[in-house]
Amino acid sequence: MMTTPLPQTVPQITSMSKPKQYPPPNEQPLVQHLLELRDRLLRVVLVIVVLFLALFAFANDLYTYLADPLLQHMAEGTSMIATQVVSPFLTPFKLALVLSIFIAVPFILYQAWGFIAPGLYQHEKKLVYPLLLSSTALFYAGMAFAYYVVFPLVFGFLTGIAPEGVSVTPDITYYLDFAIKMFFAFGLAFEVPIATILVVWSGISTAEKLAAKRPYVIVSAFVFGMLLTPPDVISQTLLAIPMWLLFELGLIFSRFYTKPEEENNIAGDTVSAAPPTAKGAGAATAAAAAPVSAATENHVESASVDPLDEPETRQSDAGDSDIDDYEDANDSGHGEYEPLTEAEMDAELDRLEAEEDAEVAAPEEQDVGEAGQSDEQTKPDNT
Repeated sequence: MMTTPLPQTVPQITSMSKPKQYPPPNEQPLVQHLLELRDRLLRVVLVIVVLFLALFAFANDLYTYLADPLLQHMAEGTSMIATQVVSPFLTPFKLALVLSIFIAVPFILYQAWGFIAPGLYQHEKKLVYPLLLSSTALFYAGMAFAYYVVFPLVFGFLTGIAPEGVSVTPDITYYLDFAIKMFFAFGLAFEVPIATILVVWSGISTAEKLAAKRPYVIVSAFVFGMLLTPPDVISQTLLAIPMWLLFELGLIFSRFYTKPEEENNIAGDTVSAAPPTAKGAGAATAAAAAPVSAATENHVESASVDPLDEPETRQSDAGDSDIDDYEDANDSGHGEYEPLTEAEMDAELDRLEAEEDAEVAAPEEQDVGEAGQSDEQTKPDNT
């Protein structure tokens, strides 16, 4: 009795998460990107120039307001000095220009967002919106904290420890440089929650691991406070403690931005059918060849079993294994396809060649077995 081999079918995958689209649609050449970058930079420069022209008329009043925390702690009858000839003009000029840049920070961030937004996915855009607003607000909050809290304490301490007979009369240029440095240091330090959220959201670390490294964060905060502030304990402490507290705040909010791995793919995108990998095809071939050899060896004993039920069951099991192999081959933690390495491809080719040789040898063994059985049946009965 000869058994015909069943047709070898490859299972089709009916539903799985679609990886991110590659290459991105509507790609633009490099020249167009450079032209767009030039246009956005020109807009930023234009806004800064307009703000500067509006503020330059009030440059002297702005400098007086900036120097007020120091003037309140200076001795009566003393004032700030200008050691250079052009300092009375250039110092308020520089203050108006720097203040124009600080005021234009939201517009600068908006232009940067407009330039990089086409290259982001939808879930990334949803994250960037609140981060832009919060980073701008935190930067301004750091500047306000430096002016209204740190400056009075620092200047009161520095003017109070001056030796007897020394008149504290700072130069206006040096004071402006000191104030800008402090504004920038505290504005940057107040961005710690944003940095913490980005580290957790990008998968570099987790909130639990960052919390376990809290002692190192506290030491680093005091080190940055020492480098970014004047050489006094008060300003260093006033910068390090807010950085630590903001780090704790960032840990709290970062837990809300942690997403499961399956949500990293684009939601709602499914694929109806996908070609199996070489590994899946080889497994399907082996699974289809197994029922043929089993039926050849045991066709007498399995006469009471329906020959169509068992191959279907085995075929369904092979299909499940193929789907698992396909998902494992394409599972990179973010739903993207990972190509095989050269060593894996060589091993896969060797395995496929071995399976093909086994398929060629299987019909020959089957013919030999059938010929032997026919000879036994045609032998005369000597008894």
